[in-house]
Amino acid sequence: MRAHWGILGIFVGLVAAEDGLNGWLRYAPLPENLRPSTTKLPSLIVALNTTETSNTPVSVAAKELQAGIQGILGTQLEIATEATNTSIVVGTIAAYSDKYRELNASLLEKDGYWLVKKGAKVRILGQNERGALYGAFEYLSRLARGDFSDVDIVSNPDAPIRWTNEWDNLDGSIERGYAGPSIFFRNGGIVKDLTRVAQYARLLASLGLNGIVVNNVNAKPEMLTEINIDGLGRIADTIRPYGLQLGISLNFASPQLLGGLSTFDPLDSQVVAWWTEKTNKLYKRVPDLAGYLIKASSEGQPGPLTYNRTLADGANLFAKAVEPHGGIVMFRAFVYNHHADWNDWKFDRANAAVEFFKHLDGQFHDNVVVQIKYGPIDFQVREPASPLFANIPNTNMAIELQITQEYLGHQDHLVYIPPLWKEILDFDMRVDSKPSLVRDIVAGRRYKKKLGGYAGVVNVGTNTTWMGSHLALSNLYAYGRLAWNPTQDSKALLEDWTKLTFGHDRSVLDTITKISMESWPAYENYTGNLGIQTLTDILYTHFGPNPASQDGNGWGQWTRADGETIGMDRTVKNGTGNAGQYPPELAAKYENIETTPEELLLWFHHVNYTTRLSTGKTVIQHFYDAHYAGAATAQTFVTEWESLRGKIDTERFEHMLFRLKFQAGHSLVWRDAVNGFYRNLSGIPDELGRVWNHKYRIEAESMQLTGYVPVKVTPSETGSNFTAIVVADPTTGARGEAVATLDVSPGTYDIAINYYDVTDGRAHYGAFLNDEPLLEWIGDLEDKLGHAFSTKLDGHSATRIGIEGVELRKGDVLKIIGVVDGIERAPLDYVSILPAGIVD
Repeated sequence: MRAHWGILGIFVGLVAAEDGLNGWLRYAPLPENLRPSTTKLPSLIVALNTTETSNTPVSVAAKELQAGIQGILGTQLEIATEATNTSIVVGTIAAYSDKYRELNASLLEKDGYWLVKKGAKVRILGQNERGALYGAFEYLSRLARGDFSDVDIVSNPDAPIRWTNEWDNLDGSIERGYAGPSIFFRNGGIVKDLTRVAQYARLLASLGLNGIVVNNVNAKPEMLTEINIDGLGRIADTIRPYGLQLGISLNFASPQLLGGLSTFDPLDSQVVAWWTEKTNKLYKRVPDLAGYLIKASSEGQPGPLTYNRTLADGANLFAKAVEPHGGIVMFRAFVYNHHADWNDWKFDRANAAVEFFKHLDGQFHDNVVVQIKYGPIDFQVREPASPLFANIPNTNMAIELQITQEYLGHQDHLVYIPPLWKEILDFDMRVDSKPSLVRDIVAGRRYKKKLGGYAGVVNVGTNTTWMGSHLALSNLYAYGRLAWNPTQDSKALLEDWTKLTFGHDRSVLDTITKISMESWPAYENYTGNLGIQTLTDILYTHFGPNPASQDGNGWGQWTRADGETIGMDRTVKNGTGNAGQYPPELAAKYENIETTPEELLLWFHHVNYTTRLSTGKTVIQHFYDAHYAGAATAQTFVTEWESLRGKIDTERFEHMLFRLKFQAGHSLVWRDAVNGFYRNLSGIPDELGRVWNHKYRIEAESMQLTGYVPVKVTPSETGSNFTAIVVADPTTGARGEAVATLDVSPGTYDIAINYYDVTDGRAHYGAFLNDEPLLEWIGDLEDKLGHAFSTKLDGHSATRIGIEGVELRKGDVLKIIGVVDGIERAPLDYVSILPAGIVD
């Protein structure tokens, strides 16, 4: 018998190896077979633009080169003042021209670098100091990947804005954060020790990112108190040596809430004066402040619409304040009515961005950038590209991508997101029937704009993995690389990240690449497909399944599902008209159900469950099959990862095994809940007889119960047979027993136990076979995982644990004992007795 500790994992006694803090900048020793055998290596480093006391991007670059080469090659290089033919020279191209010989810098753009390597002679020259640092990181990345080839390359960023948006709150919490508290804030102010902030800045600089908005878009006015302005200055001082500029989110009503004014009307002279004074104070403390990020008149946040002013009026208020200082304003296009009338079949949240912004095109100041989520709704598992990209050609634009997995499993499900981003960035909007790739629009090329770029919502925390999961960090890496050059291949980026993070073992590289590239399609399959969106609980934690929550409310993420039909009708002819917001070529494509891509079918069309797809399957049968296929793929992630035991350090191996086992179990919760919901709603059975037919399960309520009582689960489809059991006595320490006599043929089986792990309680469990202990565990996932937890028995708390290789005979007695702790009354859903290789 082998205990499958599943989601609980036992870490006692494991040797700590790597905790993930260095991310892809580990500078691990290069294997001997990848070291150059004849190539002569550099002998010293010369840093231009520096003095002995410098703390600038070039001085950081020199120290990084020194540390990197020491780690990768075991060679200690001195930092010298004079170059030789076997030296690395790093600095600006202007400084190099002054000291050595004049070089033609015409090919270099702002932040760009020129990397020349010929044998042991290396020149890393930036258009500015920031560019020199980027070039140094690129050189080290090549060494760490075993690439010692000679190069002569000029690399310029695709767009000027390459920022992260942190959703950190002053109290230290993080909205949609799954990796611990904030590295920036605590108890209403900025933390004293900014060591982790410097480490984060180093990671971002290595990707070519140049800005961090450190606080939540749902901003608090207290961000602008005198003490916090000084704290923001300390953050800026910390990140500046890495070429990063500070940005902050603002609360639109701050003049009233913090300043004591009677209004926050953007056209009121007192308000204008207040923001001008506050901005001047900020720039006095932070002269290189990048600018402001504004969420206004959205989801209850204050904004210009309160006073019947336009969104352009609101954006321009801040633009005029920062303009003398060279700052910019990122103004979010995420404006919509979240109290919409569900009964209005013409209303469509997906129309909101164009409705709010199109008529304002050309009215925004030149230093305003409209920040647009990649799709029309909200970071779903699949959406079409936002039509706003095609509707405001006279306005600067940036694309907002979400690295944090708000709707994609909260970093406790492996989902490598860059393939999704690439589909959007490579998408052709066909404006004026001309090539209009989204990546060219946001970079400013398509409409000949000077500003534009990328904003990535990332939400790192104090967890040493930064994002709560070692593999989730691949999303941050790829985001930065794509913001620099969006033409790069997402699989190639993943392979580079894997080599830098886990080393050069071929099986490690192939396995991580395989499961990561399969992860987005699998997640889409077991959550929501055909363009229906991620069928999560949008009214609660955004983590587990709850398809019913999509409809019947004011949020507008509707599916319009009833007993016969499903999908939003977004046609011009009969529906909301959303298809008509796209340029004519796309509008015609999306208007016609025959030419709409099937992966977006239910996004644009309202159809019968019995509608046939190109495969010949009906829509409902596709749903059933896709959810089974996606969950089946998630099971393979565990076995694939287990094949790497001994090839990855123990700490990171066990960390990811723990999460992949959780994902495998939770994918089954998703599969059963979504399929069960639509089976009940449509009345159409699964042609293969799988839905509602689980022959290997023993329902907990059908077991012999002592101290346990049945309870209904809500939503009902998140419980097998709609029912679970809990200990009747809610007092901590009370216990219950559930007993089943097994009717099986003699053999070896796997036992899976589905239960609910709610927050605010850590119930104790024990499983026994013929009174001999099989497994003990605690319902303490809130201590081990980072997703948003639930206090209820639902799709968020539903989970599974298992024991592999148990010898069973007919008549064996399985007993599960649960002990109450806090509000957690040791809830159980079902037990599965599974022949080897079977997943119920």
